[in-house]
Amino acid sequence: MKENRIGLWSLTALVFSSMVGAGIFSLPQNMAEVAGARAVLIGWAITGVGILALAACFLYLSRLRPDLDGGIYSYARAGFGDLVGFFSAWGYWLCATIGVVGYLVIAFAALGSFIDTPQQIWFGEGNTLWAFLGESCILWAVHLLVARGVQQAALFNLVATLAKSLPLLLFVLFACYYFDPVTFNQDPAGSSLAVPVSEQVRNTMLITLWVFTGIEGAAVLSARARRKQDVGTATVLGVVLALLLYVLISVLSLGILSRPELATLPNPSMAGLMANMTGSWGKGLLSLGLIVSVLASYVSWTLFSAEVPFSAARHGAFPAIFRRQNDRGTPIASLWLTSLTVQGCLLLVWLLGKGYTSLLLISTSMILVPYLLIGLFLLKLCLRGEGRLRMRVVAALASGYGLWLLYAAGVEYLLLSLLLYGPGLLLFLYSRRQLGEAGRLTGHERWLAGVTLLALLPALWSFGHIS
Repeated sequence: MKENRIGLWSLTALVFSSMVGAGIFSLPQNMAEVAGARAVLIGWAITGVGILALAACFLYLSRLRPDLDGGIYSYARAGFGDLVGFFSAWGYWLCATIGVVGYLVIAFAALGSFIDTPQQIWFGEGNTLWAFLGESCILWAVHLLVARGVQQAALFNLVATLAKSLPLLLFVLFACYYFDPVTFNQDPAGSSLAVPVSEQVRNTMLITLWVFTGIEGAAVLSARARRKQDVGTATVLGVVLALLLYVLISVLSLGILSRPELATLPNPSMAGLMANMTGSWGKGLLSLGLIVSVLASYVSWTLFSAEVPFSAARHGAFPAIFRRQNDRGTPIASLWLTSLTVQGCLLLVWLLGKGYTSLLLISTSMILVPYLLIGLFLLKLCLRGEGRLRMRVVAALASGYGLWLLYAAGVEYLLLSLLLYGPGLLLFLYSRRQLGEAGRLTGHERWLAGVTLLALLPALWSFGHIS
């Protein structure tokens, strides 16, 4: 079996690419719609502290516990037991697999903006028959790429990440040149919104809530890293680069057009801004960058989605079949599970259109619990005396940020996520049964499983009353 080892720069590209997907291209309009310049700066400052603390948690955990591979799953399992570890892996896998469908849909919607005409709609919003066929072709092409080896897929992602970064950097350069301090300072408090600055800050953070999903990428693939110390370094580097890019794009945009003008731009608003600065060629370049960006992110998330069931299966949390690897070291059974799930979701997008949105929002909220567990695990190690004061501060900040993320996401979607945790619990029980006597649940795990099953009742009631 071939060994697949991923170097520092490929790991960094995976972290960066998984975070910087489609959302960045709509960031100027999204921010301007809810906040003025002052609130945007405060919101990014708070988010920056929280997300850097979370990145530092991955850095410190990779040093304190280099024996743990698999990141999201292994940290939760080591800190809080097998069942909590499974819930973390199951929630993360669902979020990654269901959420990644959006990348394919957005890519073909962007392609449709070039090809579609009023007389002939080929791709529409990414949910037509032709879009479904095209998305399916991309899905199985990436499946074959990853099956040929995780390292090869990671190198492909590195090249794609460099390619998608060029239009973004070009936008930043033009934005610096066209930035007008007078425009930026027209209404820094956002008084035309008739909303207090504190509320504006909260609204910006609801946007930044999702832009850093993917921070865990290097940790998820830690078992395949060339050097274990690269995992934490790649995470911090990826987050710093992404944070810098996000802040520059959202802040500089407010100096090109006034906030009300930005708020009315159609998305992807970066393309409209580029057209304002350079003409139609700039808009075309940004639209092409959007397509490359989401496809690169899709490759990253496919790697993560295939790795998590494999890591969990090695510890008996997923059925033993998901431990299978091909001769190139790819977790092939997990990859098939992921690809078939994505194919099913693409079918739902085609048949249901926007009816798929609720499932996407529910599954996306499931990634927030694993983020909280990362901070809590480091905090638990520090309280045992394994970390220095600096690590304790970082763990406390990350845990607080994780709790805020759960609050900001809303109780409704967290409750509805139990509808997806329920079937997962049955899978866990089946997996533990394969282990025989060694797979018996502890008293604590039985209590947690019982609470989860009981909570399905209010979750079903809430789902039935979604407007």
